[in-house]
Order: sequence, then C-alpha cells, then structure tokens
Amino acid sequence: MSHRGPLTAVITTVLGATLGGLLVWRVYRTKRKRLPFVQKAADPVEAARPVEKDVTAEECHFVEPPRVVVKEFKAVECQTSQQLLPLPIPSSEQLLGVKPVMVSSDEEWQQLWPLMQKELSVLPVLGLDCEWVSVKGRTSAVSLLQMATYSGLCVLVRLLAFRSGQQPFPLSLMEVLRDPHILKVGVGCYEDGKRLTRDYGLSLTCTVDLRYLALRQRQAPVNNGLSLKSLAEDLLNVSLDKSLELRCSDWEADQLTLQQMTYAARDAQVSIALFLHLLGLRSEAGLASSSGSSYSELASRCQGLVDVPFRGRGDGDDRACDGERRRKTRKTPSNESPESGDQQVPDPRKNNKRKPLGVGYSARKSPLYDNCFLHAPDGQPLCTCDKKKAKWYLDKGIGVLQSEDPFVVRLLFEPSGRPDSQQDYYLTAKENLCVVCGKADSYIRKNIVPHEYRRHFPTEMKDHNSHDILLLCTSCHAASNVHDSFLKQRLAEEFSAPQGCEEGVRLLEDSDRRRVRSAARALHTAREELPEQRREELQALIKSFLDMNEEQELTDEVVQEAAGLETRIFNEAYVPHGLKVVRACAEQGLRGLMDLERRWRQHFLTTMQPRHLPPLWSVDHNHSKFLRKYGEDLPIKLN
Repeated sequence: MSHRGPLTAVITTVLGATLGGLLVWRVYRTKRKRLPFVQKAADPVEAARPVEKDVTAEECHFVEPPRVVVKEFKAVECQTSQQLLPLPIPSSEQLLGVKPVMVSSDEEWQQLWPLMQKELSVLPVLGLDCEWVSVKGRTSAVSLLQMATYSGLCVLVRLLAFRSGQQPFPLSLMEVLRDPHILKVGVGCYEDGKRLTRDYGLSLTCTVDLRYLALRQRQAPVNNGLSLKSLAEDLLNVSLDKSLELRCSDWEADQLTLQQMTYAARDAQVSIALFLHLLGLRSEAGLASSSGSSYSELASRCQGLVDVPFRGRGDGDDRACDGERRRKTRKTPSNESPESGDQQVPDPRKNNKRKPLGVGYSARKSPLYDNCFLHAPDGQPLCTCDKKKAKWYLDKGIGVLQSEDPFVVRLLFEPSGRPDSQQDYYLTAKENLCVVCGKADSYIRKNIVPHEYRRHFPTEMKDHNSHDILLLCTSCHAASNVHDSFLKQRLAEEFSAPQGCEEGVRLLEDSDRRRVRSAARALHTAREELPEQRREELQALIKSFLDMNEEQELTDEVVQEAAGLETRIFNEAYVPHGLKVVRACAEQGLRGLMDLERRWRQHFLTTMQPRHLPPLWSVDHNHSKFLRKYGEDLPIKLN
C-alpha cells in the first residue's frame, strides 16, 4: 500500500477545515455589519422630541420650508422600506414630538403627498381636526385643516389660500378626504366635515368620532368628560394646552405663530394616538404582524360608528370659544314698542305657517338610466331612453320590440331627425353611479348648467339637454352646490346681477303693513293690559290702513285678520339673477350663450374632478351642431 494515501487525506482535511473556518468568519463579519442598520430601522421615530418643553430661540427652525421636512421624513421612509422587522407603532410621546408641515399651495402639497400616501398604505387612518375664527358668536370659513398619520406626520393645510387665490384644491387632497377606505378620526370630525362641505365643497367621508369609541371600548375610566383634552389626560396621560387665548386666536393671520402650529398639530396627533390606544395597537406590536393594519379590520372594530354624528352634550371645552362668544352676544328681551318688531307676541296665524327654507332632499329610489334603445325603421340607432318611454311606443302600436336584452324598440315611422354620426353621446349606454366618486348605492340628478339659467335659454338650446344632467351621490351633490355658489357670485359681479341686495329681491318688506300687523298682534294678545291711550293709537292705525271710519267698531275678527297681514310686496324693479345673466350673454348672440354653457361645464370639471363621466361627454357638446343648423345670427328669444 502506498504511503501517499494517508498524506493526501490529511492535507485535504486541513484545507477543508481552513476554508470552512474562513467562510464562517466571513458570514459572521457580514452580520455584524448589518446589525446596527437593522436596529436603527426598527425605531424610525426615536429621535423625535416632545413639544412639551419650553421653546427656545434655537428651535425656530420648527417653521421650516416643507421641502426640508420632506427630506427628513424620506430618510426614515427609505430605512423603513428596507427593514426586515415589523414596523412598530410609535408611542404617544414620540408621535407628539414630530414637527408639523405647513401647506399653502398645490406645489407644497405635491411634495408631501407621496410620503403621506406611503404611510396611509401601511395604516389607513388620519387624525383630523379643523380651526376657524369666530367673531361675535358667528363662525367664518374653516381656516386650517390638520391631518396626522400613524407616525405623527402632521400636515397643516391653509384652506383660505386656496379659496382667496382662486386656485383649485389638489385632486389627491380631495380624494383622500372622500376616500371611503381611509378612516378620519377625531372629536367632532363629522361636524368638521359638514363645515368643509359648506365652506369649500370638500366632501369628508368615513369619519369616526373618538367619543363613541371611548364609550364602547371602556378600556380605562373616563373621569373628566369626553372632550379631546379630557380623553388625552385620562387615556394617554397627555396634557393639552386649551387656553382661551390660544383656541380663539387669529387662524387667518398671514403667518401663524409657533404656538398656534403646535396647538393645531397636537389636536390631530392626539386624535390618532387615542385611536391607536383605544384599539389596542400598542407600540410593542408591529404593524406587519398586527391584524389591525388593513382597512377592513379597522372598519370591523368601528362597526356602527362610521359617519355617525355624536349625539351627546357637545364637544366639551374644545369648542368653548364659540360657546362663550355666543353667550356674550346672546340677545336679551327689550322693551321695544310693537312698531319695532313682533317678537314679543306670538303669531296668531296657526294654520298659515310658511314652509321652512332649505328642506332636504333624498336620493333616487330607482335608476336614472334604463339604457333602452330606439331604432329607426331601417335599423339605424337613434338614441337611448328609459323603459317607460320605450314601452309607450309599443303600447301605441307605433313601434315593435326587437330585443329584450338590451331592450330595443324599432319605430314604425320616420323620426323627425337622425344623429349625424354613430359616435353620438345619446347612443352610448350610461352607468347608474356618481360620476365623481363612483358611488353606486345612492345618487341624485345634478344640473350642470343650473336651472335658474337654463330656463331662460331659447328653445333651440333647451331641447334634448340630458347631456347636462348627471348623477351625483348626495355628498358630492352638496359639495358641487357649494362650488356653484362661488361661480354664481362671480357672475353676479361681472354682469351686475345681484343675488341678495334689494334690487335683486322679488319681494320687499313693506314697513307700513308691518306696523299694522304688529299693532293688531298687540291688541289681539294684550288688549286689556295696554294703557287706554296706547290702545286707541293702535286701533286708529289699523282703521286708517283699512279705510274705516272712526265710528266703526274694530271687531275681534278684523283684528285677527290684520294680525295675519302679509307684509311683503312685489318688487317691480326685480329681475331674476339668472335672467339678467342670460340677457347679458344673449347680447353676443348664440356664441355668447354657448360660452355661458361651456363655462358651467368647465367649472364642474375643474372643481369636482369627475372620474366616471359618460363616454363622449364634452364641454362643447352640440355647439358645432347649433352653429351649422341655426347660424351665428339666430334671433335670440329668451324665455
């Protein structure tokens, strides 16, 4: 046996052990290098400082330009996206220590939106609050909108900058507010949504009032009430500065102070911190491993509380500013004479009450579009129509059923007109859903060109105008009406067609008739208590108005009739706002009216950003057809 065999085996073993040791050492060193990065990525908000401490001069960088803060957050995002461990939820102290970012333009919003969108994809919840100015008990438009994500990133949107500057709201901002799969949490957030709709036409959906959640969860005793300040103290052990001077400060100032920004941001940040606490999403549980990171799971935990206004005893001290000012400006009873008003005595007209203004409307109970088709005798498609109209042709015997699905009726007579092309708006099937947000369970018809203008158009432009009737859900419909009011005001200024001043009012209040009615009501309710001289004065006033002799007796029936006297008279100088605008546009002929029509259509596209418009819907619909058929010199006869 050769002596080389054992030697070769020994050498091979030594070399293998050496290479194996080097490989193990290399792996060990590699893991050692990666360890600090993983530890750093696991706690991305560790460096956040609480805003509880006193603010020094060195901290004035709090009001930094948005681009600087965005870079700071993007660094955290970069680390977070590469980590292997579950992303932890920050503690309340860490969350409240994140600095807010002010947004006053579309460009600043677009810089922040990608980061905000990233965080909403992890946890689709926003802490939300609003600030506004109250003067003499009356609130002005919402000045500031605060939105905070789960990490504490808080965006302060100065809404007045978008309104006064006539710049449209960013589409992504409008969408995140009305997104039905992102929860908006806070105290009184449902009411805040109504204010946003009233003032700016912004639709806010999927709100959850934290007071309901606190009452349902009952994880900790609520000793001090249900205001945001009380909930923060009881559940988070966090004290919020709710001094009257700060709450009622000038939120419309050109430059907000550091204290104002801190106050506003903490309201939204505390709201999201309370939500996380009430649902038990603790800092030690990572979002990647938590079942509460998806919208469906969060919504199931808030079942029955979404978009429900709080029916309690108010918002507590969070809205005390408005309450205090209302109390200060509350009117007290005065000793005015009946001529100055009729508030002191009840109205004796029991069965003749005016209909209250602003009666609500409900969504449609049936679809608007049945998508039935009418065909000419030779089979050419003419238009779509509803099923009731299609069956009318069948019942009259002037049409035959050609198909059940889709429902097609072929006419047995030559129609008065045919479409110029088969690429026609009226030949397309339309879906029964909101053209703005796509909601399909409730909708209502929206006149893109408001009826107060369209009703005065010439007949040639009023026939077959279903193009300008679209479906909106009730929320988007209310928002669109707010935007319409802004354009109406601009038209009123451009064409000197006032909506609210005296010359723009159909009925005027007659002061003489009002004095007679007040006198009659005083006699009707307190005839015996009045001094004799005063009673005779009031009787003489009524007799003079009714052309009665002094000898004639003023019976109770006559007094009762005078107490129900109508005090409004017709204003002979009245011209409706819509008619005055249409008249001014009609002076430029057919093109002037088409420009008004195009302006309203473009206004709807710009303000509402619809994503589900029917095919072939256009701002210039039928305009070339009008010019070709009637010519530019068509005599305009207004209705």
